[in-house]
Amino acid sequence: MQIWPGSAYPLGATYDGSGTNFALFSEVAEKVELCLFDADGTETKVQLHEVDGYVWHAFLPGVEPGQRYAYRVHGPNDPAHGLRCNPNKLLLDPYAKAIDGSIDWDESLFGYHWGDEDSHNDDDSAAHLPKCVVINPYFDWGTDRAPKRSYADSVIYEAHVKGMTQSHPDIPDELRGTYAGIAHPVMVEHLSQLGVTAIELMPVHHFANDSTLIDKGLANYWGYNTIGFFAPDHKYSSSTSPGGQVQEFKTMVRTLHEAGIEVILDVVYNHTAEGNHLGPTLSFRGIDNQAYYRLVDDDGKFYMDYTGTGNTLNVRHPHSLQLIMDSLRYWVLEMHVDGFRFDLASTLAREFYDVDRLSAFFELVQQDPVVSQVKLIAEPWDVGPGGYQVGNFPPQWTEWNGKYRDTVRDFWRGEQGTVGEFAARITGSADLYASSGRWPVASINFVTAHDGFTLRDLVSYNDKHNEANQDDNNDGESHNRSWNCGVEGDTDDDAVLALRARQQRNFITTMFLSQGVPMLCHGDELGRTQQGNNNGYCQDNELTWIDWDAIDVDLLAFARRVSELRREHPLFRRRRFFDGRPTRRRGGVPDIGWFSPDGGEMTEEDWESGVGSIGVFLNGNGIAERDARGERLVDDSFLLLFNNHWEPVEFTLPADEYGTAWQVVLDTNPDTAGNDELVVEAGRSHAMEPRSIVVLQQVSA
Repeated sequence: MQIWPGSAYPLGATYDGSGTNFALFSEVAEKVELCLFDADGTETKVQLHEVDGYVWHAFLPGVEPGQRYAYRVHGPNDPAHGLRCNPNKLLLDPYAKAIDGSIDWDESLFGYHWGDEDSHNDDDSAAHLPKCVVINPYFDWGTDRAPKRSYADSVIYEAHVKGMTQSHPDIPDELRGTYAGIAHPVMVEHLSQLGVTAIELMPVHHFANDSTLIDKGLANYWGYNTIGFFAPDHKYSSSTSPGGQVQEFKTMVRTLHEAGIEVILDVVYNHTAEGNHLGPTLSFRGIDNQAYYRLVDDDGKFYMDYTGTGNTLNVRHPHSLQLIMDSLRYWVLEMHVDGFRFDLASTLAREFYDVDRLSAFFELVQQDPVVSQVKLIAEPWDVGPGGYQVGNFPPQWTEWNGKYRDTVRDFWRGEQGTVGEFAARITGSADLYASSGRWPVASINFVTAHDGFTLRDLVSYNDKHNEANQDDNNDGESHNRSWNCGVEGDTDDDAVLALRARQQRNFITTMFLSQGVPMLCHGDELGRTQQGNNNGYCQDNELTWIDWDAIDVDLLAFARRVSELRREHPLFRRRRFFDGRPTRRRGGVPDIGWFSPDGGEMTEEDWESGVGSIGVFLNGNGIAERDARGERLVDDSFLLLFNNHWEPVEFTLPADEYGTAWQVVLDTNPDTAGNDELVVEAGRSHAMEPRSIVVLQQVSA
């Protein structure tokens, strides 16, 4: 075999048409062996002699796509001081573009013998570790162009590749649960009819199934256990060829782009699947443990854990930062994705112990000409001290607004004293974002997500029911701010079912008509249930998959209608906060006004009393923004009436300068939905059902 010096850049395995360049970073290595594997598992070792800047490299002519490979790193092994090299442990390339196979959790994967953590295990792990695969980077993107949707015009749909498609009757069996399934015409049509502009895929980076779950007959369904930051997971691929998952993923992206739908990835750069000091040696740990992981300062044996998973990636080290940034750029430039949602993003901002918005990671993102131009969404918390950072991320970022979720849930379950904060949340959360120079679109507004109750379960259960997870119902959040509407779980009580249907409509309407960016969790528009399980991370089965044969067609139709209302009216998609000041251009009327049920403007006493019914006037003349052609945006004016009370309310519509007549365009109460064309004169009262929303459009000035 010919072995040429090759290049230290780029890291990973790079095929150029004549051969493959291999490059691996390790500052502690004393010798590095590239291991090539034949189809029958025969291993050929190639020692890498060239080292530049701690990057070991070589070019192998004739090595083509499909070649399986991994590494062995020789170096110091002193776990007590954070050194864990062991050439008997085969190691995945951190920059692998594709990974083939699964981890079987054999004892040989560990650096010690089970039952004696201080022992040294030299068993060879090659037969029990997946293999990296050299890929062909070429793909015919055709005329693919990123949709580049503005945040203000975006509707995000959080989805799981398998859960979304596994049970769909119109998707061929071999495509269910795959990237190709997401790209199937029936899926694209569903997303388009719902008005979705971006699908946010739960983790698709190659991840490991936890051994503790496998032993219970369960599986890591969510995928927050990454071991390959460049490789789309082969478990979601219909292709059987090595590396075929890369081509299939790219095809999915191209197809969604053709429909005007962006692809956002949920990424997990805060930890890896290697766990704590008792975890397996799969990749980073055996390559350069001290560089890739945060170790406890006074004892190199143990790992800092801000994630609840056993380890934390070391974002203070330049090569760990390079890994993250190289991965992000790869997914944008080579895989054409449109943005990222960062799991436990506060972890990435921990320079030392505290969360620092000026950390090196955010500085790198800010100046990067590629990553800075895509959508960047933070999950603004982690499990470490001071980790809850909603509202504190840099101006370039948007955030999952956890305060929006909690406030909207509290309001609709009838908690007293929530109306003031509810008003702040549905108008863009200026209290969180305005001081840092951000706008309403910094708020990703959501009521439910993968972690927690589905929307249907949110209105059907007071308590979690996670017994299927085999942890004695101790896992998952206990304080869900949910309300079962009078009966826990399934019921045939018509009154309870009607209330639950109304509550689901209330949540969807609130979210879509709030200022900011709405995010819908997959299946919520269909009435998906997990039977009260609010932590489906280990349930890769019918409990978490969408049951397409049991969808709520009325709820789906309603969700499409609310989405269309938002799309048709820029008033619900403002790019600037309200200022509340009347101007001549606005006809002497403020851009927003708040009203109590008697038709009068809300007083300080009203706000302090926590009144459960409130109206908000949105002035279509007060948008104060321009479209892409520079023309000032003008819209109809709207009046949104919210009643979270358990009794009906007679709501008097404001008169005088606010208009003379209003037409009902939306009512979340199915029994009065026929009033959609009802015109109500200003100063007259309109009957609102308990727990409902009525949306009225001004028909005259």
